[in-house]
Amino acid sequence: MAGQGSGGNVLAALCSFFIPGLGQLLQGRLLIALFQFFLAAILWFIWMGWVIHLWSVLNAARWRSGD
Repeated sequence: MAGQGSGGNVLAALCSFFIPGLGQLLQGRLLIALFQFFLAAILWFIWMGWVIHLWSVLNAARWRSGD
């Protein structure tokens, strides 16, 4: 995918909005995708999953392939 602000990152951020980690998975970042998905799932039980959910969206939107 292209760099920050590209259409690919917007799509990844939208995917992460619906399912945390899905945007990272689209970007080919399997480990961070799994980490964010499971951490959000665990934290939603104590009503703090929204923090990881928001982090997932912002992380997908701001990612650059050189990072």
